[in-house]
Amino acid sequence: MTGWRAWALRLGLAAALGLALFSNSVRVSDEVLHAPSAMPDRVILTWSGDPATTQSVTWRTSVGVEGARAQIAEAGDGPDFTKQSDEVKAASELLKSDLGEAAYHSVTFQKLKPSTVYAYRVGDGTNWTEWHQFRTASDKPAPVEFLYVGDAQNDILSLWSRVVRTGYREASKAHFFIHAGDLVNRGTSDALWGEWFRAGGWLNATLPSVPVPGNHEYGRTDGKRTVTDHWRRQYTLPENGAPGLEETSYYIDIQGVRIVGLNSNEKHEEQAQWLDALLEKNPNRWTICTFHHPIFSTARGRDNKELRELWQPVFDKHGVDLVLQGHDHSYGRSNLLSGTNNKSGGTVYVVSVSGPKMYELDRHEWMQRKAEDTQLFQIIRIDGDRLQFESRTARGALYDAFELRKQTGGPNVIVNKAPEMPERLRKPAATPSGD
Repeated sequence: MTGWRAWALRLGLAAALGLALFSNSVRVSDEVLHAPSAMPDRVILTWSGDPATTQSVTWRTSVGVEGARAQIAEAGDGPDFTKQSDEVKAASELLKSDLGEAAYHSVTFQKLKPSTVYAYRVGDGTNWTEWHQFRTASDKPAPVEFLYVGDAQNDILSLWSRVVRTGYREASKAHFFIHAGDLVNRGTSDALWGEWFRAGGWLNATLPSVPVPGNHEYGRTDGKRTVTDHWRRQYTLPENGAPGLEETSYYIDIQGVRIVGLNSNEKHEEQAQWLDALLEKNPNRWTICTFHHPIFSTARGRDNKELRELWQPVFDKHGVDLVLQGHDHSYGRSNLLSGTNNKSGGTVYVVSVSGPKMYELDRHEWMQRKAEDTQLFQIIRIDGDRLQFESRTARGALYDAFELRKQTGGPNVIVNKAPEMPERLRKPAATPSGD
């Protein structure tokens, strides 16, 4: 065989082999992709106590890891801060999921200084994460900024990750993240939770999360509908909520704002009574509630009338300023809405979606601004008597904005700030006939 013929044959064999390898590529299994190891992963900050003086952190390892612990120190401008670190032993708990068993560990750092940057890492004494940083809240009323997103739910790593990452880029000084339920499509799926944690990545370890459960975080155990076992393993949240709903119903006071997380999946009447009593002695200037099922729905064919009749009178009575919701996979934002028992002039209600699953909008008169087929994140900034709200698309483009202004002895005033972008709707709004 001549040299050029041999060369051509070798080239042909190599090409055929390459095609064979390409065509026979195998998808990495969920068991391999999401397997825990001795190296900590799924690290996330939450609060279970006062944001000015405490900080909770939770993480995952493989079963059998001993001596789970965290180290913390006031962050320095050079590397020497590590010499001053304190060590805290973790509480550990096992979780058997559909992909196998893993260990979840949690620590709550106590007696921290307000308005101070801390660095921490978690591990077992041998295997450590990198040093992450966070800032404690002020122990006094002060400007506060946070991000809020509706349902992530589907194609989380592929299509939701860009939304939260863009959100952090646009609001890098944010104090925390609100997740208004349906974080995943199936609460018992460890692979989906793995996607959710990968999508947030190091943001979860830097910016505290304030999550509330949606209906997709619920399933049936022994014939009873309950929140997934993942919830309390992977989030360390306050236990100050309605009885029987610990860590799914709770409140947090931060810099003059009371954030109330409600569980719209169950015990609605009990939570109405709890919320009424909670807000009766609220020392904060601003009150924001978040939960999953909207009391003013945006998706076609949905209406949570019973929930609205139970909860809206409490919002009206105590002058709740803003309600942040999910579930309907579309966008709708009101002006000030109220029933008959109102001291504040009304509450602004928002429904939003951050993931790629979209529903058809049901258009209502209460909607000041609306959208279909649009992934959004929201930035809320509060400074003194003013609350600024921005809703931005996955690209970071401004889609909706308004300002709430508090008045001494009077109701809130809303100032709408119409963006240049037209409303994103599948069909144009109907034009009224006649004069």
